[in-house]
Amino acid sequence: MKFILRMLTWWNGQTIGTQLYTWRHGKLVGEDDLGNKYYTNGEKRWVIYNGPIEGSRVPAEWHGWLHYTYDNRPGNDPLPTKAWQKPSEPNQTGTANAYHPKGSMLGEGKIASDYEAWQPE
Repeated sequence: MKFILRMLTWWNGQTIGTQLYTWRHGKLVGEDDLGNKYYTNGEKRWVIYNGPIEGSRVPAEWHGWLHYTYDNRPGNDPLPTKAWQKPSEPNQTGTANAYHPKGSMLGEGKIASDYEAWQPE
């Protein structure tokens, strides 16, 4: 079953086609702290995720390299950081850590006091 999923869907890991292309043409450039591996063939750049395929799991340094913002891969010359910058975090949507504004049914506490529920007559 896993073989069929890998053959037909991209969200269950790399597809067979991506795996073959990476094996034949890809040159491993590096790996990040999350275990994602980055490849190039001179023209294209791509990532093979270690775990869930989620774009927010690519650190900012590697994101810049993938999108040709700069040519030097991370690790050779670390990017300068500012004191106010926070470390990269994965997307929290759909998790218990997701942001819920005040008054949200999923937010902390009760519904805002100015809310009046509609009642049919």
